[in-house]
Amino acid sequence: MGISIPGKVIVFDYGEVISATPTEADRLQLTEIAGGEAEVFWPAYWRHRDALDQGTLTIQEYWRGIERELGEHWGDAKVHRLWLADFRSWLSIDHDTLDVLIDLRDGGTRMALLSNAGRDFGSYFRHGTLGDLFEQVFVSGELGTIKPSADIFEVVLSELAITPEQMVFIDNKDVNVQGAEALGIAGHVFTTASDLRAYLETLAA
Repeated sequence: MGISIPGKVIVFDYGEVISATPTEADRLQLTEIAGGEAEVFWPAYWRHRDALDQGTLTIQEYWRGIERELGEHWGDAKVHRLWLADFRSWLSIDHDTLDVLIDLRDGGTRMALLSNAGRDFGSYFRHGTLGDLFEQVFVSGELGTIKPSADIFEVVLSELAITPEQMVFIDNKDVNVQGAEALGIAGHVFTTASDLRAYLETLAA
């Protein structure tokens, strides 16, 4: 059954909205490859993430920064294994959210994707099957700015040729939704696919 929301573009975050949260096994694998303790590795992992997502760090620079914090000396093969394990951990899709996306598509509702992610995710977003669902894909690492900056939302509005009143933004982080709402964009903080569906159905024709 389609969900039709005419006159609006629903713009989705990817991580932990469309994607499933990486599993404990995913996290353990990364820690084991890095060869460090979890309580040191994960703060370093997240500390550098905004710069990677903003495109100011390359993938190599990102992992080498973590390497320095851990006091490690990694060969190129280990950096490749870390990148691959990390990338793969974000590829699993939440099936219930996917069902919502397909229902929106079937209802003729316009959709776009806006993700804080490195450039390496751009091809996956656009050329995997997810790309078939979205009118456009916006990746922070390609744009040089990240949510919740007003700049990134203004790029989306301009590229989609819509006003703030025509956009609805879905993200799991309240701070990002607040950034959109500050520009007059309707926002919804994602918690579950069922809550998302209920929210979108209130907007439906």
